[in-house]
Amino acid sequence: MAADSTSTRAAVFLSYASQDTEAARRMCDALRAAGIDVWFDQGELRGGDAWDHMIRQRIRDCALFIPIISANTAARPEGYFRLEWSLAEQRSHMQARNRTFILPVCIDATPPTAEDVPESFTRVQWTRLPGGEVTSQFTYRIAALLSGAAPAPAAPASATPAAGIPAVAAGKERRRNPYLAAAVAIAIALMIFRPWHSPPAHREAAAPAPAAAVTPSVAVLPFADLSEHHDQEYFSDGLTDELIDTLAKIPQLRVPARTSSFAFKGKAAPVGEIGKALNVAYVLEGSVRTSGTRMRITAQLVRADDGFHVWSQTFDRDMHDVFQVQDEIARAVADQLRLSLLANEDTASQTSNLEAHNLYLQARYLLLRDRVEDLESAVQLLQRAVQLDPKYAAAWAQLAYTHIRRVANGLDTTGGGFEKASAASQRAIDLDPKLPQGYLTLATARLQYRLDFPGTAELLDKAAQIAPNDPLLWQDRGFLAMAVGTVGEAVRDFQRASESDPLNLLIRKYWCRALLYAGQYQEAAAILRAGITSDPQYPALHYELGRVLLQQHDPTAALAAFEAEPADSAWRLFGLPLGLHAAGRAREAQAAMEELVRQSAGSEFQVAEAYGFMGNRDKAFAWLDQSIDRHDPGILWLRWDPLFAPLTSDPRYAALLKRLKMPPEAQSK
Repeated sequence: MAADSTSTRAAVFLSYASQDTEAARRMCDALRAAGIDVWFDQGELRGGDAWDHMIRQRIRDCALFIPIISANTAARPEGYFRLEWSLAEQRSHMQARNRTFILPVCIDATPPTAEDVPESFTRVQWTRLPGGEVTSQFTYRIAALLSGAAPAPAAPASATPAAGIPAVAAGKERRRNPYLAAAVAIAIALMIFRPWHSPPAHREAAAPAPAAAVTPSVAVLPFADLSEHHDQEYFSDGLTDELIDTLAKIPQLRVPARTSSFAFKGKAAPVGEIGKALNVAYVLEGSVRTSGTRMRITAQLVRADDGFHVWSQTFDRDMHDVFQVQDEIARAVADQLRLSLLANEDTASQTSNLEAHNLYLQARYLLLRDRVEDLESAVQLLQRAVQLDPKYAAAWAQLAYTHIRRVANGLDTTGGGFEKASAASQRAIDLDPKLPQGYLTLATARLQYRLDFPGTAELLDKAAQIAPNDPLLWQDRGFLAMAVGTVGEAVRDFQRASESDPLNLLIRKYWCRALLYAGQYQEAAAILRAGITSDPQYPALHYELGRVLLQQHDPTAALAAFEAEPADSAWRLFGLPLGLHAAGRAREAQAAMEELVRQSAGSEFQVAEAYGFMGNRDKAFAWLDQSIDRHDPGILWLRWDPLFAPLTSDPRYAALLKRLKMPPEAQSK
């Protein structure tokens, strides 16, 4: 519903459901306090033909139309506000694309993909104002738009403000409003200065610093699939992945990896909450709608601290232009953050074969789920992709990583998976030497299969020159440090990986294990418990917590942690002998040990750990020999492992380190 102020030609029209009257009133009061005219007056809500005619005229005449969106509007299939929305949408169709007219404001967690709003509302960024509490940045933005000082939110970054917008601060029929003029001046300052580029003396005056303004940072949220049948999720997810990859190549920009960004997929979390969780200053989100060979991609960049809209644009393209659109979006985001993309125009990692690209996207979608059947399907999809386009470097690199994940999930215990991963990685590098994933997957295979420490370091250095913030880069550096560096280096590397991908529980697990080896038990336990709270079913978190509790001399709690792993989990199998032995339940510990040995294929290192913890040196060394012979990647964790404490005084331990070309622990402290 909407109404009037005393002016003859108002600037802002508020449209809202009656249940949101108080929120609308707060917005109206805040805007009017800044000298902005608003059409809002409950006293005028009388209905009838005259009222209907007046509303239509004012929607036709207003400068900005602000629909207030909430769960209340979503719950009402009918209402006068829906007529207002329809009239505003009709007017927007007659306006230039660089003209800002509709500014949706959401006062709760209603997602921007809601189906009950006009399509034009979904093509522009929604501002989040919980409860209708207006921020100063929002007021400044409105003032700047009304004055013509701000670019249109839905226009390209290079667009200029449209002429002819009724302005409050200037014009023949209006005296200049000093409050609004000041607001416009501040708005311009906000757009010109960025917190990390402003001189220190101007930072307070320019704008409140974003939540994570120490380093320019942006999270790319999963783009919503708005296709008619909602069957293009793999495509929208794939576009998100590739935008993450493109932006991550900017050395000055920190971009959380897909694991962290995709944790918010399908969730109506406020932008501020997302920014805090991912420790970023900005959020990039959008939607994809496909029809035949045509696609419409909408992208928008938002400040995380206040929901302030920075940039948005809609791209209508042919499907074959998807890579061009990715580059356009990435460059626009970089421009808004005052950065420059890497001078890398090489498109060898891409493909002009649309079917191959779709297969690649489907495989990446399956790989995220990391289930046995999904990994097998992903291999088949990627093999078809490289058959269709043998020069598709990104598909070769993805095929290599899929083989590595198959080994990690126990699907290949003969070494064949690592050989396949190495071959596919090398193929990707040969096709596109500027693609970091090729070096990273080859480094992972070389480290885990060959224990080639110098060769791994060289490959990681090459990848670092291209993608210095990639979490897999820092994860592999952590593995390398555990093998031949110091435990302190490993802790720092895994922490760096976790900072690049803060919601990745796999990286968090490795980080906590390094903290355990470093003797930082309380910190490790706290991080693990937080991970368990976020996902109690995530594999190995209870197991790792149990190991920490063993070192804290709490066998009862440690055993309970091991038992908390799912009954069919290999990690429960690994932990029970340790917990039962520590609890003094010798007979049960022996039975658990025998069960572990029976299911030992691919877990030779864990068998050795259990025997070492129980003090059976001979069997521990025998199983360590098997770990090496069968290329169990767990051998990288040999040094510093507290479960092997009973073995370190045995001459065979030093001889084993020498065989593996690992320096003695005493030289690495």
